Amino acid sequence: MPGIVPHRHCVVCGKAIEADKIYCSEECEEVMAKEKKRQRNFMIFMFAIMIGLLILMVLRI
Repeated sequence: MPGIVPHRHCVVCGKAIEADKIYCSEECEEVMAKEKKRQRNFMIFMFAIMIGLLILMVLRI
């Protein structure tokens, strides 16, 4: 489309940004870093629960 500058949208807030950037600000970058850390911690927690349940199942048999 003529007149539209090549751009992307911030993955956190959706604001239009330059094509070579991922985040529009330091705030959005920090928000994403916290979210990734939260997801990582959740996956570790779920893995630990699965290992614990597996151990309980093995010990009962």
